[in-house]
Amino acid sequence: MNMQKSLLVIGEPNDLYDAIQESLEARFEIKLIKPNQLRAEFDQYYSNIALVLQNETEPPQDIISFLVNENPQIAILYIHDRQDFHMLREIIRAGATDYMVIPDEMDILEERIRGIASIKAGVAEGAATSGFKRGSGQVFAFYSGKGGVGKTFLSSAFAQTLKLESTAKVLFVDLNLQYGGAETFFGVEGNRSLIDLKPVIHEINDNHIRNISENEPSSKLEILISPRDAELAESIDGDFVTRLLRACRRSYDFIIVDLPSEMDEVTYAALEESDRIYYVMTLDTPSIRVLKHVEELLLRLGIESEGRLELIINEKGRENELNKKDLERFVQYPISAEIKRDIKGVQAAINQGRPVRSVQKEKKMIPAAKDVHKWVHSMLK
Repeated sequence: MNMQKSLLVIGEPNDLYDAIQESLEARFEIKLIKPNQLRAEFDQYYSNIALVLQNETEPPQDIISFLVNENPQIAILYIHDRQDFHMLREIIRAGATDYMVIPDEMDILEERIRGIASIKAGVAEGAATSGFKRGSGQVFAFYSGKGGVGKTFLSSAFAQTLKLESTAKVLFVDLNLQYGGAETFFGVEGNRSLIDLKPVIHEINDNHIRNISENEPSSKLEILISPRDAELAESIDGDFVTRLLRACRRSYDFIIVDLPSEMDEVTYAALEESDRIYYVMTLDTPSIRVLKHVEELLLRLGIESEGRLELIINEKGRENELNKKDLERFVQYPISAEIKRDIKGVQAAINQGRPVRSVQKEKKMIPAAKDVHKWVHSMLK
């Protein structure tokens, strides 16, 4: 049996299963196993992809945990007939790849399955580099406990470069809710912001996100702009951020999140949801001291940093108080990128209200843009 055309479905033969079978049976070979028979029958059938259906027999977390333990490489889609935030949190923690609502998302179910099948086959469809894999749904948070280190510039340049240098679906989310700022680096303005998602946050899908996102003209990067309003910012809480980022995972390959320096429930929720935390700092003593305080705070809050947090050194130059070797003596985190001090190039772009990149394979890039380009390619590999 062809692995990429076979589907293991764990569930009851009910309306939900009938809907999936009717939609997919012409293109996939489907094997149904009832939840209470999974442990006895699993060894008789193998697939790289499993659909776990909502059922009343066994908790989906237990089913998912069993599948992951038996086959760590298996991709698992949990199928429900409605949005359930608490269940979403539990099944993702258990190891599920995605959460889909049927029949609302039936039209994209086959596309999602085929995307996963391509990844499992080692085929990164349409990727600009061999290291890129579509459908990863990764959240990268840019954070720093110290203001003024260039976090928003780097997050925006990273997102735009990632979009220019790959065929990935990339979304930039500005969570500096009170004052914003990212729109300046992209050279965009708009009347819509992520606050417009608040009325639909409990049933949010990719259509809602795209309806209020702005596009950066050069790269077509999608951007969720901050409301830039202190009063509106107070109405956005951690639950909103968690729901938003989890919805984004389902429709985008990379979600780049720019965070404020203060640690509140919004920042906490975003860091918790992130697959990778890019901590931006400069080579000076105050930055190291703040990093140590942040490290202690993350530990107290229970935010895992080991294996997730990577350092980005900004404004590297001869004038720095410290060098990379000095930094490595004080911190244990890997240094993923070093961005040269480029006041002339960066400031000119900001003053003119334009991004630092304009086209793919750009020949004349400012020094900072070259460093970001190198960083993005190393990440994709």
